[in-house]
Amino acid sequence: MVDPMPDDWSLPEPPAAPVLQPYDLRCEHLRTPHGVGTRTPRLAWRLASDRRGDAPTGHRVTVRGPGDVLAWDSGWIDGQDVSADYGGAPLQSFARYTWRVETRDGGSAQSWFGTGVLHDDEWRAAWIEHDPETEPPFEPPTDHREPRTPRTAHLPAPRYFRRVADLRPATAVRIAVTARGLYELHVNGHRVGDGELTPGWTDYRRRVPYQVYDVTGLAGDGPLCVGAILADGWWSGSLGWDGRQQAQRYGRHPQLLAQIVAEHADGSRTVIGTDERWRETTGPLRYADLLMGEWYDARHALDGWDRPGFDDSSWAPARVAGTDLTVLVPSVAEPVRVTQDLTPVETRTRDGRTIVDLGQNIAGRVRLTVRGAPAGTHVTLRHGEALTDDGRLYTGNLRSAEATDHYVTAGRAEETYEPRFTVHGFRYVEVTGHADVSVLGRATHSDTPVAGEFTCSDAMVRQLMSNIRWSQRDNFVSVPTDCPQRDERLGWTADAQVFLPTACYNADVAAFFTGWLADLRCAQTSAGAVPDVIPHVITERHGTPAWGDAATIVPWHLYEVYGDERVLRDSLPSMRRWVDHVERHNPGLIWRDKVGSHYGDWLQADVRTDRDVLATAYFALSADLTARAAAVLGDTAAHERYAGLRERIGAAFAREFVSADGRITGDTQTGYLLALAHRLVPAALVPAAVAHLVADLERRGRRLTTGFAGVGLLGPVLSAHGHADLAYALLHDDRYPSWGYSIKRGATTIWERWDGWTEEHGFGPVAMNSFNHYALGSVGAWLYGGVAGLGQEEGSVGFRRPRIRPLVGGSLRWAAASYETPLGRLASRWEIADGVLRLTVRVPPGAVATVHVPTTDFASVRESGEPVAGVGRTASALVCQVGSGLYSFTSAWG
Repeated sequence: MVDPMPDDWSLPEPPAAPVLQPYDLRCEHLRTPHGVGTRTPRLAWRLASDRRGDAPTGHRVTVRGPGDVLAWDSGWIDGQDVSADYGGAPLQSFARYTWRVETRDGGSAQSWFGTGVLHDDEWRAAWIEHDPETEPPFEPPTDHREPRTPRTAHLPAPRYFRRVADLRPATAVRIAVTARGLYELHVNGHRVGDGELTPGWTDYRRRVPYQVYDVTGLAGDGPLCVGAILADGWWSGSLGWDGRQQAQRYGRHPQLLAQIVAEHADGSRTVIGTDERWRETTGPLRYADLLMGEWYDARHALDGWDRPGFDDSSWAPARVAGTDLTVLVPSVAEPVRVTQDLTPVETRTRDGRTIVDLGQNIAGRVRLTVRGAPAGTHVTLRHGEALTDDGRLYTGNLRSAEATDHYVTAGRAEETYEPRFTVHGFRYVEVTGHADVSVLGRATHSDTPVAGEFTCSDAMVRQLMSNIRWSQRDNFVSVPTDCPQRDERLGWTADAQVFLPTACYNADVAAFFTGWLADLRCAQTSAGAVPDVIPHVITERHGTPAWGDAATIVPWHLYEVYGDERVLRDSLPSMRRWVDHVERHNPGLIWRDKVGSHYGDWLQADVRTDRDVLATAYFALSADLTARAAAVLGDTAAHERYAGLRERIGAAFAREFVSADGRITGDTQTGYLLALAHRLVPAALVPAAVAHLVADLERRGRRLTTGFAGVGLLGPVLSAHGHADLAYALLHDDRYPSWGYSIKRGATTIWERWDGWTEEHGFGPVAMNSFNHYALGSVGAWLYGGVAGLGQEEGSVGFRRPRIRPLVGGSLRWAAASYETPLGRLASRWEIADGVLRLTVRVPPGAVATVHVPTTDFASVRESGEPVAGVGRTASALVCQVGSGLYSFTSAWG
């Protein structure tokens, strides 16, 4: 077993801090956002200190606006908060603000944010589109016809738009842009921004996010040319099953909207919006589709099209498509970006086909370089996750997605092409049409900041964590999708909620899920049912147990991790409507009616968990989380109502599904895991229920059977009930079904199904077989929170009271994890050598951590050489309590 491929998704060290030092400043969960749309943005920071026991006693925030005018001075605020809601003068639209936070003992840091449109009546733009009655100026050349397939025959060419304006003299120029579709913005010959697939995917019927760019540095001394390339994207391109038939989910043609705002020295502003004065045409992009791929003919490149002096007299005027701007919302999440380049690990050519192996399954595209090809040479790029036994590209699991890019050369000595408006899920690329080519893989995903890292002594477990992290990256593409390669790529709600704890450890996903939750609330039916996929595009699928429960699970977990109560304030009405919907149709409190698609424990192995058990367990959980959310927000009546409902559901569950000997109906691992994890087994019967779970595992040779709903609970439940040895046995297992089984067969991402490929049957069912799907990677949260021990005490929010309780076991000699909590860095590392366990922990300023030091001799526990009394004991650990700082414990082991 070799170490996994290195990736660029690494966690930077916090700054050295002789005094209490703020770092990683954020506004609305984002670092230096350009288009903040709230009038009271939340400003937040983390803290570092090299001094033990350091804790903030107060902070001061100052904000300066245009002209360096002081907009807000919070004054010194006592306490340990690491965030503040802006409370100064009204913010101006399209303005830049700098802000500084100071701690009482001298630490300080500065950042900035830019505002978007803060008042709806400030919009001066209209939606524009191609006028289909205008004869397109471009005709395919007679010497090269496009051999389109039935699935690509209907795909339109992306449109090129431009407008030239003289805004001189301007002291600042900003542009707000969005599209119903996808856009790429250009100004004076330069591409603007590094976002991909902008503006992203939302429920366009209710919410279309816009982005704001400061282009002052590109404006120059002459006229300003603003251009944009507009493609179908999710708006009117292929989406979901059978891309050809499922195109145009939202609209028939893409539309563009842009507003240019120029500031002048006298304080005045010039505003120019999209209208009929913009001009448009087609160009070298013959089609661009998320599922099918892209076709680019370099012979017809529009050189200089985005510069002021370009002759656009043959271009047609754009058509105004509408002026309804009520759907416009500021973008609240990080954009999709190219985050890493991958050099091929192997290239081989046979029968005129070059197969390139990137060594890693990714979502993204390739940069193609072609050398010495005559003009008109047609180079084809096909993408796949695997190879067949005879070394050919395997594409059976793509279903109707063609995932094929075409490039037609211009005839230069060397040419480079990179797709703009498509994304593929692949490890291998097949290149045909020309021999002298090279490719570079480009990983493309929502650029959520890295929050955590885990590593250990076992190469297979390291590969497992690498697979989990890559699957998260590859499937967080604007929304949390289920796969990046086939004709689906939908935001399945259960997949997202079961993986969320792992996702939060790996990355800061507060902003990412804030936008997704807004779409969930928009899609919830008037009766309270939640669709199975968000954004909602499959109208007949909603109200499913474990899927619809994302409405309660996601906001509560985000609150617990990030400590931002606003997510509960926004979501509590939705949470209540969801629970009320289930209760209304199931007055007996066993969830059997209105169960939607009821997938059960999806893709479990060789068993069938009782669906009523699963549904009712989730019903109880959602009622419990709704009660907790109401309590946080001070809604006593709602808290009492849903807390009482939770107790009644628990009693009904016990009567219906828990036998006198502790057996759960169905007798499956997931059934026991759900019942135990959510406290649905009467206390007196918990040991018996645990014994049945253990017996099932032992009877199967210590093999799992869990699917999506149960897999993430294996480690936590077994560990909590004294069976960490079994959790480790599952972690290290490499037989079918297990994580190790896929890793032994070369997996670099998490497979969708345990039997994605087996020795007996080869590739799994092509109807549903992704090799890049994060749901079964939910074990990642246990690696952080169990193996490395990084968690927080019951009732703690935002890691104010961390719990460091490492599970020493399995075949591991050491394990380590680091995690950026809202307060700062939390970390642990344990190692066993020569009968001594060494545990190093790091606690952020302002936190008080409970540390469980594993030991076989309590008297041997030392911290930096000094004896430790501790504040309590468990069967195998001394419990200590420490403030912020770096601590090194040693103890006897074995």
